[in-house]
Amino acid sequence: MLTELLRQAETPTLSIGYAELGPREGPAVLLLHGWPYDIHTYADAAPLLADRGFRVIVPYQRGFGTTRFRDDAAPRNAQPAALALDVVALMDALDIEVATLAGADWGARAACCVAALWPARCTALVAVSGYLISSQATGAAPLSPTAEHAWWYQYYFATERGRLGYARYRNDFARHIWQTASPRWAFDEATFARTATAFDNPDHVEIVIHNYRWRLDLAASDPGLDDLEAKLAQLPPITVPTISLEGDANGAPHPDPSTYAHKFIGGHAHRTISGGIGHNLPQESPRAFVAAVDDALVLQKRRPARGVKL
Repeated sequence: MLTELLRQAETPTLSIGYAELGPREGPAVLLLHGWPYDIHTYADAAPLLADRGFRVIVPYQRGFGTTRFRDDAAPRNAQPAALALDVVALMDALDIEVATLAGADWGARAACCVAALWPARCTALVAVSGYLISSQATGAAPLSPTAEHAWWYQYYFATERGRLGYARYRNDFARHIWQTASPRWAFDEATFARTATAFDNPDHVEIVIHNYRWRLDLAASDPGLDDLEAKLAQLPPITVPTISLEGDANGAPHPDPSTYAHKFIGGHAHRTISGGIGHNLPQESPRAFVAAVDDALVLQKRRPARGVKL
């Protein structure tokens, strides 16, 4: 289990819990999980990558697992720039200058943000569901009724009833999301329970609620992050070589690949993984995910990133 490999890294804001596998001298790859998941999204993919010679780092996001705020008074902020800065701060703490970034859900959002803001730190990118950079302005635009329905939990979390409900029923909530986002994933109770312990983090509820409320401009931003959010709000292109992935049975809201291919200008390939693969693609199809990490580096060698800085 990845939890048997846990370490802590100290950054200016967080003490980040992370698992590390593989040779320290190998090319670094950071595997970033989403909500309501945890590091075990990569329970099978991480050892496969380590066997290929990668230095594999699998951190808990803020609000999950053993990651803790160093200052009890710090705002429990989960806006995109904050999650992206966590990735860079972890790389700094571990003396990793460049790494392949690979993620799903919140993890893919953070990875895309880092690749756009600090391309010199990102060797290559693997993004489940593709280009996931957004802004409060784009979040304000109404969608079709069908699309809005898929985001029901975002509106639930916008209410005090939703916050209290999530605090009381977080495991039931997560299980429901797993079932609806990956309707053909036959996970067992032990697999779910292994991840659910990550939701016992004392900051978990506040982090989740802030993330979704921020998207609707219902939660405060950190003024110190305004410049970064302004850059992200421009929906910048990503200049590092990228492979995007999508499952053929993803039941969660996700963009069509045709809508974001033009955002990847440093070399891009897209793969739709068949076989009833849902939203938690790295855990449901680890070999396809690992192949994408391998091939993203091949793409990088053929078409090096241009390293445009914002």
